[in-house]
Amino acid sequence: MWDADGNEYIDYIQGMGPNLFGHAPEFVSQQVAEDMRNGYIFAAQFERELEVAEMAAAAIPIEDCTVRFAGSGTEIVQLVLRLARGWTGKSKFIRFEGHYHGWMDSVNHSVHPPIDEAGDVDAPTPVGESAGMDPGAAAQAIPCQWNDIDRLEDAFERHRGEVAAVIMEPINANTNCIMPEPGYLEAAKELAHEHGALIIFDEVITGFRVAYGGAQEFLGITPDLATYAKSIAAGFPIAMLAGRRDIMDMLGSGEVYHGGSFNSNVMSIAAAHATLTHIKLQGDTFYADLNRRGERLIDGLHQVGMETETEIHVQVLGSVFGISFNRSGDVIRNYRDHATKCDDVRYAQFASEMMREGVRLSSNGRVHMSSAHTEEQIETTIEAARRALSRM
Repeated sequence: MWDADGNEYIDYIQGMGPNLFGHAPEFVSQQVAEDMRNGYIFAAQFERELEVAEMAAAAIPIEDCTVRFAGSGTEIVQLVLRLARGWTGKSKFIRFEGHYHGWMDSVNHSVHPPIDEAGDVDAPTPVGESAGMDPGAAAQAIPCQWNDIDRLEDAFERHRGEVAAVIMEPINANTNCIMPEPGYLEAAKELAHEHGALIIFDEVITGFRVAYGGAQEFLGITPDLATYAKSIAAGFPIAMLAGRRDIMDMLGSGEVYHGGSFNSNVMSIAAAHATLTHIKLQGDTFYADLNRRGERLIDGLHQVGMETETEIHVQVLGSVFGISFNRSGDVIRNYRDHATKCDDVRYAQFASEMMREGVRLSSNGRVHMSSAHTEEQIETTIEAARRALSRM
């Protein structure tokens, strides 16, 4: 990509994740242009929408899965929490520090809170992420430390009979791309069900990126409900809720309300159809190739880190991974690990130096690989990192 002055960059932000095939893939542009000749918005179902729904439901491992579309990841999280409350008759939800579920007041707490404001790790204090938030919005949110089943159990005990759902990123892509500890997701699901609560996976980042079936396929575990956006439509605005049919039927009946003028608009549905069709036609080779590219970049960054004797730390998957500057050298297991062991100022300096080298990195350290990244660009990036780290 190029800036207004004509400077060229290798882009690893990729729209914060949606651009699975890079910018403006021709096969997506063609299908969108073709489909939009018939109209943009119908306020009624249409054939292509049904096709995408069937393709997505078939890809997602949830048993007897059905889906519903919306306009953004933030919106779909609001819907899934409303649905969980409608199904369980309870009002509160457990969420985890370091996990991001959109910018709405009800969920924009304790994403990356200052440690001196976050409270006791055994019972964290909800910390708003923005000025202007409704002071009462945190009343239903119960922050908890991720990857710690004992603390999750304690949260349920403190709020016994009040919890409608546990919502989490199954891979914590918004903080260092942290993987769940072995057995953690399974234990969390069992614990939620014991307390009459639903388990919700926020797959806005991982869905259709880490595997065709998302983190559920990659990790081998299914939630009751899951949210999607980003990679499902190659950069067009769309979101999707997937879940067990018995729960989702509350939406179909209208008992739990959801609406939106731009839901299932023709352009976004066309882009989603092109995306899912393209991946399906390539089979397992699409993700194998995407991960191979990412793993080469990860290996290269590790190597230049050792050569330059810097504490650059890279963890998780090939298609999406996190870069940080980890003073301890330890694996980061949760947000408080990141906040106490990683140097965000040093990462910001690295990102700035990489921009000077013609490599565009995100402000939060998350790297998004695309099928458009070439081997030459990856090697160029590694050499750019060597020069950038040498100057730091």
